[in-house]
Amino acid sequence: MISNISKRYARAFFEIAEEEKQLEQYYKELGQFSSIIAGNKDLGGFLANPVFEQDSKKNVLEKIIGKLSLSPMTINFLKLLIDKKRIDVLSDIEICYRQMMDESLQKVGVNIKTAFPLSREMQDFISVNLEKVTGRKVEVTVENDTGLLGGIVIGVGDTLYDGSIKNQLNNMRNLLGEAR
Repeated sequence: MISNISKRYARAFFEIAEEEKQLEQYYKELGQFSSIIAGNKDLGGFLANPVFEQDSKKNVLEKIIGKLSLSPMTINFLKLLIDKKRIDVLSDIEICYRQMMDESLQKVGVNIKTAFPLSREMQDFISVNLEKVTGRKVEVTVENDTGLLGGIVIGVGDTLYDGSIKNQLNNMRNLLGEAR
């Protein structure tokens, strides 16, 4: 569950990014910092822990920011999250921001899982057809999942199209179980 607090912060940051026409840039920067926190549990715990002083947190934040190339707006936003003790919801803010950005830019994320690697031509074919179906630009992520045995599973936003052999075998097993 994403909290209303996360949505409000994401909305505020999104509106600024929209005004400055930096939607994708700010998202990239937010994701860059969020991945650092996600990759280091101690850092995330330190920044979110109310026991530690705000000045200490800001000093650590400044050192991290110094190694990244972030815009002043993103830096100020991250500092605000530290000041307001909301840095612990950064990943939720990132998710909300992404949803707003995709809606604004008429994009949809597509996740494709296959048992075997897809050729570039097949990926392009799937992308073009999904753009026709959704009426949006698609951003495709392809994963190889040998557990599927064969076939393909396509996730478009919240919709899942499962054409995997594994799913078909499970359906057949269920039908045979009901027939007894």
